[in-house]
Amino acid sequence: MKVTGLAIVPPPTAAGAPQATPELLASVLARYSRSNEGLAKILEKVDIAHPDESIDRILKFVDYGHASIGGLTGGLAVAIDDVSMWLAYKLFEISPMADGQESSTRYITMDAANLPAPGELGIPDDLAPRWLNLMGRAFAAYQAEYARLEGLGKAEPERVRVPPDARPAVVARIRKNYALDRARYLVPLATRTSLALVQSSRMWAQTVKHLDSLPQPEARAAATAIRDELLKFSPRLMRHSAAEASYREQARQELAVSIRLGLERLSAQPLADAVWVKVDRDTPPWLPETQPVAEALRHRANRYGQCGTAVRRMRVTFAWNNMAVAELRDLNRHRTGHRYTPFIQAGFYLPPEVPRAPHEGLLAEQLDFTRELLRRDAPAYVYSLLLGAQTPFEHSTHADKFIYEAELRTGMGAHFRYAEHLSASLREFFKLVPEARTWVVEGTAEPE
Repeated sequence: MKVTGLAIVPPPTAAGAPQATPELLASVLARYSRSNEGLAKILEKVDIAHPDESIDRILKFVDYGHASIGGLTGGLAVAIDDVSMWLAYKLFEISPMADGQESSTRYITMDAANLPAPGELGIPDDLAPRWLNLMGRAFAAYQAEYARLEGLGKAEPERVRVPPDARPAVVARIRKNYALDRARYLVPLATRTSLALVQSSRMWAQTVKHLDSLPQPEARAAATAIRDELLKFSPRLMRHSAAEASYREQARQELAVSIRLGLERLSAQPLADAVWVKVDRDTPPWLPETQPVAEALRHRANRYGQCGTAVRRMRVTFAWNNMAVAELRDLNRHRTGHRYTPFIQAGFYLPPEVPRAPHEGLLAEQLDFTRELLRRDAPAYVYSLLLGAQTPFEHSTHADKFIYEAELRTGMGAHFRYAEHLSASLREFFKLVPEARTWVVEGTAEPE
């Protein structure tokens, strides 16, 4: 694991603008909100070569009592190399205010050399050889399916839905992605990936505190590495990022729920699709909503357009019973609202193009290994899962955000399984809000 903070410098066109470190910026803006001096007067106290002394002259904001001041540091960019896919998922889950990206499964190394050591993940010593063997078999199964599917795409090009006028390079990319996106369910969740997140110091402190409170040793190691790096950028606020009792207790209780549900529902059989959507359109009696839904939606040129209040005030909760971890990794990155999953294996998804019979032995062994870790109450059970593991997943947000996600995840270039899940949720949403049907653009996930 390697953590690197990226410092932002002004472009040449802004060379003459006032400059500040992240915490100096926070103190200047906090003082600005509590003064009628004007910004220029406050900036007279700034000496960029001595930022800590400048902060003390302007505002000792850490002791001021308002966490919001920590949000004035601007976006601190951090790149985190070589962590498990599980930890990348967890970082996005506990950083709902962050912008970020994770390496795609289309671009990372898929073999046993790209696994963390068992000890780094908390795999019990007596189970480590068995885990390594299981992961190696999973990678071999992935490679075999990828090669078979790529050949299938060449032999039956109509499967790949190549646009009629596509250039040879585009055809090759679409065919490759067709194979990668269907073979990936056999990839171990423990596979190393990389990610980058950008968020304020306030939110970084909360993220690191949360990481440091989790039972997985990889999470705590990441907390230490991220904190050490961010101390260079925001030393005052990052001192407030240590593990905390409330975070530890909630992590303990959530793990207990996951282990109980995991043992109750553990299966390698495919789960039939089920989706649940709840819409709440209630408004206060003194502030009713009068705008028709059609007026809230019809003026948008695309999904980036503004929705009206009839949609922005509408609450939507949507959930699937069988979200494969492969899709969960991406849908979990929609930042608005709250996302929740117990992160269990209640079933195992393979697409129609991947026969189950050749992999029954692997899936049976994987199931037994996961069961053994769950029986030991081991937090490391997550590292026994493959990307095909199906778990319940719930997201609560507002209707404008739900519509954006549904249009995005069924649109041009969307993964075929995203499109199936979001199309199902849209059908349920239209039953509850039929007047939206005309104005929401459900795509067909055509290849890019």
